Amino acid sequence: MLKQRAEYVIRVYALILNASNEVLLSDEFIMDMRMTKFPGGGMEPGEGTLECLQREAREEFGQGLTNIRHFYTTDHYQQALFYEDHQLVSIYYLADFLEKISFPVADKPFNFPADINGSQSFRWAP
Repeated sequence: MLKQRAEYVIRVYALILNASNEVLLSDEFIMDMRMTKFPGGGMEPGEGTLECLQREAREEFGQGLTNIRHFYTTDHYQQALFYEDHQLVSIYYLADFLEKISFPVADKPFNFPADINGSQSFRWAP
């Protein structure tokens, strides 16, 4: 039996903890929906996972990461949310900031003026 060619979406995320052991979350409005996720995003062609993570960190909060260590990779089938015929593979890394945080951190979820595609805010959560 001939198998269908697999299509994948690979996402790479940073788990960043502060001194109070809270994790950094990203609240975003994307594709006309609110979502909360860890900082990070989709791997682009020609990138490795660590290159993707650093690029996403610079894009999302304007600074790099250090002390990056693998935490978890999905080990089960997960359907990609936006692509009906794709499987999602998520890779999570523990990481620290290279320098002191230089971006705003909110005290409430979705702390942006309006639900406009591309809106994003960050917050710490237990």
